[in-house]
Amino acid sequence: MLPLGLLTAAQGHPMLVELKNGETLNGHLVTCDTWMNLTLKEVVQTSPDGDKFFRLPEVYVKGNNIKYLRVPDEIIDLVKEQHQGQQSSYRGSRGGSQQRGDHSGRGGDRGRG
Repeated sequence: MLPLGLLTAAQGHPMLVELKNGETLNGHLVTCDTWMNLTLKEVVQTSPDGDKFFRLPEVYVKGNNIKYLRVPDEIIDLVKEQHQGQQSSYRGSRGGSQQRGDHSGRGGDRGRG
């Protein structure tokens, strides 16, 4: 299970994001990209001390500022199930899906002699 797969599955669900400066953001994940940049909506921002709270309609977080992410357990379970289903569908013979007449293996399209 890769982190980006987990984040894409968590879109639309609530999550907690802790930043490197100590602030925390609680909101619903709208989008994420390959650099782990996030867009959250309906956000409650908490100061590093935990004494100040701000309600924000939408927040964009650069991925390099993220220290910690907490996603709901049901998202983790969902991604695990999907991952196991994909692994079972990729099972095959040794060396991939080569069949008779398939010239993509070693030697390619070379003939025998």
